[in-house]
Amino acid sequence: MAARFLRGLAWAMGIACLAIGLGHVLLGNASIPGEGSADATIDSLGRFFGAIFAGYGLAWLWVVRQSPIPATAVRWLAGVFLLGAAGRLLSLAACGWPDGFQVVLTVIELIVPPVFFLLADAEEPRAAARA
Repeated sequence: MAARFLRGLAWAMGIACLAIGLGHVLLGNASIPGEGSADATIDSLGRFFGAIFAGYGLAWLWVVRQSPIPATAVRWLAGVFLLGAAGRLLSLAACGWPDGFQVVLTVIELIVPPVFFLLADAEEPRAAARA
């Protein structure tokens, strides 16, 4: 059961991150709530980070296609996601509350990584038992 949940969550993570990243690349500032009129520097930065986020999604899709799913890779990718949440918390402390949608994303980014940490080795014990 845990292995199926890990696989499904990793697929969802990969697809969502790829789609969000590509959305930022294609839409620029229009993809950020309340920032449609930001300047060219912010647009450039957002599109660049969108490409990086799309690559992050591709990394999840690569990991989930492995058999068994490598626990170390899951932990690293989940850690990167958690680091993103830490960045949002630093921003909150330094600059105040962002758009409500960003607050929801922060909550998701704080909840999902611990789930991945708990599930990370769900497939590896099965693989070791078969060997």
